[in-house]
Amino acid sequence: MKLASKLREYKRILLISKKPSKKEVETIIRVTGAGIIIIGMIGFIIQVIYELIRG
Repeated sequence: MKLASKLREYKRILLISKKPSKKEVETIIRVTGAGIIIIGMIGFIIQVIYELIRG
């Protein structure tokens, strides 16, 4: 019975979901890219500080 219930839930989700527009995809890519760059910069700064302290 649980399998049938799960399949009904998945079907309902697929019926109400929609394909994102080109603008939505571009926004998601920009936000994700900015997040990756920010996290990389923070890691780089921490590494530089660590190297300066370590000598």
